[in-house]
Amino acid sequence: MQSLSTEPPRQGASAPRPYGPIALVTGASDGIGRAFAVELASRGYDLILVARRQSALNELAAELGSRHGVRAEVLVADLGVAADVQAVLNATADRDIGLLVAAAGFGTSGLFVEQPVEPELDMIDVNCRAVVALVHPLASRFVARGGGGIILFGSLVGFQGVPRAAAYAASKAFIQTFAEGLRPELKPLGVDVISVAPGPVASGFAARAKMVVSGAPGPEAIPAEVLGALGRKTTVRPGFQSKLLEALFTGLPRPARTLIMTQVMKSMARGVAAG
Repeated sequence: MQSLSTEPPRQGASAPRPYGPIALVTGASDGIGRAFAVELASRGYDLILVARRQSALNELAAELGSRHGVRAEVLVADLGVAADVQAVLNATADRDIGLLVAAAGFGTSGLFVEQPVEPELDMIDVNCRAVVALVHPLASRFVARGGGGIILFGSLVGFQGVPRAAAYAASKAFIQTFAEGLRPELKPLGVDVISVAPGPVASGFAARAKMVVSGAPGPEAIPAEVLGALGRKTTVRPGFQSKLLEALFTGLPRPARTLIMTQVMKSMARGVAAG
């Protein structure tokens, strides 16, 4: 793991930082993670940006420092590697982090038996194992400091089994259940937890998962809605499409939701016959 601190002169920020002064954002080089970094910087948070691509993180840190006068630290890490997760924790042990945005993650698509197993296991390491490994010590630190916030990322696919994304949906079901259990544990101790269950989002995620996402909104509008719900809700489904799908699924038994998601995944998975 490599690190680079950027410390431009602080310009000050009038926006409140209820979980400040520092936010740790994983998956910050792209998509929803990057959108959170931008939003938090606009609110005056100093940032620790974690992802695998150093050049993208360096550019983002410089941009946010110049535009908002915040301090940013770049930590290059592959969260699928346990040693890198520990390195992130070691490097931030003396930072007064008040907010964790665990946005790193990726998906796979296609028939499970036709996929190599290694990417499926790597996905579970990033989507589940790394999240638990980060949340446990950081939650303890938040309790000790008297407050904090934890933003975890489930998905609309995490509420039922999803053919052609079986392991991915299962990883997001884990995160949803994890958040639902953590919130009542940590709320009395001053720590807020929320699960974010977005629908389709136009980002690099779809390309890595080999899915075609047409007409999906960008991630820019997600952070403000999530931050507004943190401390008030257990789960937030940001965006119109997510809320529409939630309304359509309300009251349906799990097998019916799985049947619907089967058709959705057939239309989204690249190179998979729709038969």
